Amino acid sequence: MIARAGAGPLRRLVVLRHAKSAWPTGVADHERPLAPRGRRDAPAAGRALAESDCLPDLALCSTAVRARQTWELAARQWGTPPPVRFERRLYGAEVPELLAVLHEVPDRIRTLLLIGHNPGLEELVLELAGDSLDDALDDVRTKFPTSATAVLAWHGDSWDALAPGTALLTGVTVPRGKKGKQKD
Repeated sequence: MIARAGAGPLRRLVVLRHAKSAWPTGVADHERPLAPRGRRDAPAAGRALAESDCLPDLALCSTAVRARQTWELAARQWGTPPPVRFERRLYGAEVPELLAVLHEVPDRIRTLLLIGHNPGLEELVLELAGDSLDDALDDVRTKFPTSATAVLAWHGDSWDALAPGTALLTGVTVPRGKKGKQKD
């Protein structure tokens, strides 16, 4: 049974931690790019979202280079990517800041993709999930690695109604790309 934030349509929040980043010397944290593994894993995350029918109506993405690159590589896997909004507030955000951004999402959006960073994303998933299918909550508590995707479902008339414990964590995946030539 899906946790309810009240009456209203089914909404989904798809939380995607950016893919594996590089640590080049002298590069500020915000400017760090994806590592080779991240460039393989980000398209795999995009394919996994398409295969699970979790394509978003809107994407909110941190302005950090590694998050933007994750978005670009994942979105290339879809026929027509949704609009994206690059949001500086997502960089290094904790749960209260993440919720503030989510509460601003237009009511017409049913499925939202949120691309950002840990520990904020992991804490957000744990805070919002009142319950989970299978062992998904335990999986997130154990580790929410790079490229991990968590899908939360809830009922509500607006995104402003999304609150702690109101969503059902329906799944967690950690897509990994294969070494070798990739279609990016």
